[in-house]
Amino acid sequence: MAIIITDECINCGACEPECPNTAIYEGAEDWNYGQGTSLEGDIELLNGIKLNAEDDQEAISDEYYFIVPDKCTECKGFHEEPQCAAVCPVDCCVPDENHVETEEELLNKQQFLHN
Repeated sequence: MAIIITDECINCGACEPECPNTAIYEGAEDWNYGQGTSLEGDIELLNGIKLNAEDDQEAISDEYYFIVPDKCTECKGFHEEPQCAAVCPVDCCVPDENHVETEEELLNKQQFLHN
């Protein structure tokens, strides 16, 4: 499953540079699928949605750092554990029960993002 940042976040920013997928953004920051990945131009996400990787997407949170579920692989293919959770001083990077994925799905997503 993806990781989520809870509202206990103190906006310290420790997690953001640790993400190998550039899936973590500061609150209110627009983002796109191309940032920190090999995705570019028109793409089809693993869930079938078609879009342009460089098109800005709306921030998921306006108040605190957030993780884009479609870009989060729990660091599978890079590290043994989610790096955001490892460095978070208040333990607010936790599994997202709304985005449950198998290890195989996470590794497939990692390959998709960084082909």
